Amino acid sequence: MLPDQAWMARALQLARQGLYSTHPNPRVGCVIVKDGQLVGEGWHVRAGEPHAEVHALRQAGEQARGATAYVTLEPCSHHGRTPPCAEALVAAGVARVVAAMQDPNPQVAGRGLARLRSVGIEVASGVLEDEARELNRGFIKRMESGLPFVSAKLAMSLDGRTAMASGESQWITGPAARAEVQRLRARASVVLTGADTVLMDGARLTVRGAELGLDGAQTALALSRPPLRVLVDGRLRVPLDAPFFQAGEVLVATAMAGCEDAYRRAGHEALVLGQERVDLAALLRELAARGANEVLVEAGPRLVGAFAALQLIDEYQLFVAAKFLGSAARPLLDLPLERMSEARELCIRDIRAVGEDWKIVATPK
Repeated sequence: MLPDQAWMARALQLARQGLYSTHPNPRVGCVIVKDGQLVGEGWHVRAGEPHAEVHALRQAGEQARGATAYVTLEPCSHHGRTPPCAEALVAAGVARVVAAMQDPNPQVAGRGLARLRSVGIEVASGVLEDEARELNRGFIKRMESGLPFVSAKLAMSLDGRTAMASGESQWITGPAARAEVQRLRARASVVLTGADTVLMDGARLTVRGAELGLDGAQTALALSRPPLRVLVDGRLRVPLDAPFFQAGEVLVATAMAGCEDAYRRAGHEALVLGQERVDLAALLRELAARGANEVLVEAGPRLVGAFAALQLIDEYQLFVAAKFLGSAARPLLDLPLERMSEARELCIRDIRAVGEDWKIVATPK
């Protein structure tokens, strides 16, 4: 591995420490190197706090002058909740800046790198860009399209069933798979479900620290920024005394107008999106407008099927248990297709064992 790649790999490792806490900001890491030696490093912890470059420059001190800064995302050039990092690098006197990728945020979008070049700082970009884009795929998609990155989590048996005919579904998979799901929830900006799941399972869809399987520091970060829980309930079937509402604030997406005040009084929010059924695309646009980078859909076959039919799912997280539930059990998706030519093709990105179960990550072709 070349030196630039090796140092950027370290910066990406640092950035991943913000996996559960930086929403709505991107996850960013930075290292400062002088004469081949690491003199400072840092990562962005949470929105409103110093960015990665500031932490690294503080650690480097005077050794930053004449050094090279490796940053996983183009340094910001605008005044937001914190001052621009491009100016901090200029003031510190660094000689070279290597960025993994340009910032897709229209407020930056090359301006940070241009500012550095304007004062004679050598600039390079595109080092380990694929890895950097994967780390911030939700932020990038929101900036480029106005939509969040949508993952659908599904647990199924080997015969592709998700619940018994009665609706009983706990537990298809084992403890290791359930811990993995907790980590998926913790990294998401939004956990979204439907009325069927809440009514049948008594689901809360909260992040449970004891089940995350993380160290103490990472668990504390994950619990400090819980995801927004969104309920798609077009006909308002879920009562306000359900466990889902008792577990904290909820955003309800519905097609029933006139309910907003009742939910507000109960400490929740209702959005009317659509007339006969909830407009799922409009809901995703609204969530992105509120800063949601990643949405995790944990729902039954009807709602997941509706997202799939509209081609709104970017990635499937499939957990497969080594058991059969039988032909009367409920299918993975409610997605009526009649001909082989209508089949939805997927690209399998990863398959691995998780405890006694298997996890398949797949994306639509």
